[in-house]
Amino acid sequence: MCVPSVSLLHALGYTELLLCVVALCVLVAKKQWRDYAALGLFLAVRISSDVILTGVHSASGHLIEGHLAYRIYFYVYWISFAVESVLALLIVYSVFRLAMEPLKGLQTLGMLVFKWAAGISVAVALGSAVTPDMTGTKYIMDAISQLQRTQSILTLCLLLFVTFAIRPMGLSYSSRIFGVSLGLGIMSTNDLVQSAWLVFNPNLATTYSVINGVVICTILATWTAYFALPEPKRRMIVLPTTSPFLRWNQISQALGDSPGFVAIGGVPPELFAPAELEVMRRASLKMVTPFPSASERIHVAPAPLPERIRAFSLKIYS
Repeated sequence: MCVPSVSLLHALGYTELLLCVVALCVLVAKKQWRDYAALGLFLAVRISSDVILTGVHSASGHLIEGHLAYRIYFYVYWISFAVESVLALLIVYSVFRLAMEPLKGLQTLGMLVFKWAAGISVAVALGSAVTPDMTGTKYIMDAISQLQRTQSILTLCLLLFVTFAIRPMGLSYSSRIFGVSLGLGIMSTNDLVQSAWLVFNPNLATTYSVINGVVICTILATWTAYFALPEPKRRMIVLPTTSPFLRWNQISQALGDSPGFVAIGGVPPELFAPAELEVMRRASLKMVTPFPSASERIHVAPAPLPERIRAFSLKIYS
């Protein structure tokens, strides 16, 4: 590794840390944490890991013994990498939720499909890392790497849909939803290219590290610009009656409706509160009934109160 490359990597590392802090501060200052909490946590985790890794690397061999410094660096790097992959999925989830907010039916259905896809992706990543020669550290590296790849593919697929739905959903390419989606798409593409690059060109890892640093800094600068600049107001959505968005939204809402309920059979008086029983008793007294004949008045006794309440409740709920 040549000296200029090392100096450039250090400069990119400090620039990335600075841009992460600026992007997080702008997100909080613009009061966007509620809608983009996953993105804020992603930036916070990246800031923390960068600070710890830079400190461990600087203290290795001086304040921290070399072997211990390597173990700390290894676990911090891979754990933060796994957390960032999960948070990237949550960012896509929040972007989809915000983009489809006007169409509640499609929003609910899409979020349900997204949860299933994310769960399957995590299960596949953990299962595919199991090999006969598996060790603790090797399993961690393989599982997290596979999780990152499946997350990148899932992110690209969902972001492709969000990109095509930007205009029909009343958004523009200047909206923050599109800006966050654009940054995630570039990041996922970069991660997939990096995985393939390191497999076929392991000797050029330093070269791609420089490229990766430039790409990450570009993404962070893009996010900072989108949150710092004023966002255009969302347009009102006007869909034709033949629009597939409208039709599928109506179907999704119909599928999600709760069914009505009908009381069948007798309702015991014990289910009612005393005040309800008194109201029904008074109401039953006011009900108009045929005047009984003399013989009926002699041979038929009035029904007890519970039976009258039960009959009245049947009349109400039938």
